[in-house]
Amino acid sequence: MGNTHFRKLERMYASAPINRFFRPALKISAGEAELVIPVGGHLFHAANAVHGSVYAKAVDDAAFFAANSLVKDVFVLTVHLDVSLTRPVSSGEIRAKGRVTFSSRNLFHAETVLSDREGRELGRGSGIFVRGKTPLTPAIGYR
Repeated sequence: MGNTHFRKLERMYASAPINRFFRPALKISAGEAELVIPVGGHLFHAANAVHGSVYAKAVDDAAFFAANSLVKDVFVLTVHLDVSLTRPVSSGEIRAKGRVTFSSRNLFHAETVLSDREGRELGRGSGIFVRGKTPLTPAIGYR
C-alpha cells in the first residue's frame, strides 16, 4: 500500500468539516495511526476538563485510520466502539495511538490508547470496522 495511500488518507481526514472544530493532526502507517488533538476550553464540559465525546472521537479516529490503512479501495465503517476514560485532562493535548490487532478481508479490530503530553494514560478503547461501499476517491478528499 505504501506512503501514498497513507498521505491520501491523512489529507482526507484533514478535509473533513468536523476537524475544523477539533484541529487534530493525524499520522498513518501500516496498521497504525497516531492522532493529536490540542486541548482547549472549547472542548470542556462544565467542570473544566475535556468532554468524554472528545475521548471517543480520538479512540475512533485512531483505530479507524489504523484499519483503513490496510484497505486501499474503500472507506471502512465503524460498527462497534468501546471507550474507557481513566483520567481527566484540561491542558496540553490528547495523543491517541491506534493499531490493528486483527484483520481479515472484510473485518478489522483495532485498539487505541490515549495519553497526555507527559505520557500518562487518559483512556483506551477498541473498535470493530468493516469494509464499506464508498470508494476512496478525490470526491471524499482522498487525493
